[in-house]
Order: sequence, then C-alpha cells, then structure tokens
Amino acid sequence: MSAHLHDNPAWVTAEPVLSVLIPFLRDDPEALIRQLDQEQTALAGRVELILLDDGTGDAALTDRLRAVLDGLALPARLITLAANEGRARGRNRLTQAARGRAYLFLDSDMKPDTPHFLRTWADLVMTDDPSVVFGGFSLDQAPIDARFAVHRALSGASECVPATTRALTPEKYVYTSNLLIRRDVFEAEAFDPAFSGWGWEDVEWAMRVSRRFPVRHIDNPATHMGLDTVKDLARKFDQGAGNFARVVALHPDIVRTYPSYRAARALKRLPGLPLVRPLIRQAAQADILPVRVRAFALRLYRAAVYAQAV
Repeated sequence: MSAHLHDNPAWVTAEPVLSVLIPFLRDDPEALIRQLDQEQTALAGRVELILLDDGTGDAALTDRLRAVLDGLALPARLITLAANEGRARGRNRLTQAARGRAYLFLDSDMKPDTPHFLRTWADLVMTDDPSVVFGGFSLDQAPIDARFAVHRALSGASECVPATTRALTPEKYVYTSNLLIRRDVFEAEAFDPAFSGWGWEDVEWAMRVSRRFPVRHIDNPATHMGLDTVKDLARKFDQGAGNFARVVALHPDIVRTYPSYRAARALKRLPGLPLVRPLIRQAAQADILPVRVRAFALRLYRAAVYAQAV
C-alpha cells in the first residue's frame, strides 16, 4: 500500500530505547504530541514518536502535522497512508518503522495524566525491560457533556480500574490505548490482521501473549478523551460482533470465563431476540431514563449482539 514518510530534523540522529506508536484515523493528534514533547528534556533522547495516518485523506491535516513535527524536540516520523489498512495492520506497520527496543502503543485520543508519563515508561524499559505492561487509563480529564454520560459510566465501572484489579485477570485488561510491548515479544506475536472493524484485536493478542510471556499492570494512566455517544457505541458493538466470534473460536477456554460471553449465551436462548434487540438499543438511547439504566441497557444490547456469535 502507498505510504508517504515525513521525518522531523531530530529523527535522523536519534537512538531511542522506546518508540511511541500513535495510529489515527480522522482524528487530530496535535494536542497529544505537543504534550508529549514537553517531556523531551527529561527523556534525554530515549524516546521517539511515530504517527500513522491510516487513510484519513485530509491534505490540510497532513501539512499541518508535518509542520508540527518539524517543530518538536522529540524525534518524530509521520506515515501517511492513501487508504485505510485497519487497526491491526496499521499497528503492525507502525512497529516496522520503530527503532526502540520497546513499543508504547498510545491512541491519538489519549491525554497523559501526569507530566512524567513518558519518563515513567522509559525508566521502566531501562531498568526492568518487561515483556508486556498496560499502564491503565482514566476519565480524569475527559469531557463531562451529558451526551457522553453513558460511556463515562461504562468505562468507569469496567475499564478504568487500578493495576491491582487488572492484574487479577491480566489478559482481559489489555488495550492498545496505553500499552508497552518489548520488541522481541511483538516479533513473536503480532496483532492478527484477520481482525477488521472495531474491537477485540488487542484483547485477543493479549490472550495469545499471556500463554508465553508475563503481562504486567502498572498505574501510569492516560485519560481517554474520545468518549462516544450511545448511538456511536452501539454502532461499534455491531461492528465488533465478527471480531468477538473470532476470539471465541480462538480462545474458548478464556472467553468462557468472561461475563460478556455468559450473558451472550444466556440471551441466545431467548425467543425472539432479534425483535427485542432494537428495543434494548432504544432504551439505551432514551435520554429520559437514568444514566445507570441506560448503561445497563447498553451492556445488554452488546450481549444481544454478541449472542449472534456464540
């Protein structure tokens, strides 16, 4: 696939130990990379940034980001694709450009919660050289608009949890939003390009990796700034049904322990589920209902969608 590379002046001579890999599609990562660049003095040349525009097709955005990169102190490269490759293929491509001995996958809609976010990761690589570590994410800086209230409720309850909780089922709480992977581990287990659309490619990767390498959790979080409306979340759940089916087929022993799987199995036995599913979705989108009720309805809708795959 056609790809255009743009390197900033600091790129050529850099010898990083950590490569920060930031894919994006129709998002603007400028705020994130400017914040990361504020740490450059403490990093002492140990970190590089690599961005992948996965087929946005916005020439104005590309030109502006090139100018931003040229002004950064951190070494940085922008890879611009002419067409979308997808989440798994795009992240695999990012690693091919990386020069560090570890990769930090960081989503473009994340915002580090501390001024020493990258230094914490770089120090960990230098001192411990861990195989896989997830830093966690929060909602501390996320927008509080009412239209995102259901997403906040879902994430706060099931995803934004401390490292001690995540470590109990380490493969379950692995997301490419803030994930450190040692180079040799990724060379042994890359993301599965058969996944398409939204969701599960990172969790499936963690299931594979956890059979061969230790998966650690620490508290070095970043805020997920890109909250969604209920309508957008429901659309993503629809897109993720095929990916969920692939995870079930590949790792039935692990997935069977997940509440989402058990709920999907239970709903599959419900007569008339295809007729009920749109009603559940309508309840989740009903602003008149309390947020906790809508969040429950959205979880139920997700299970109803996944019921098609189990």
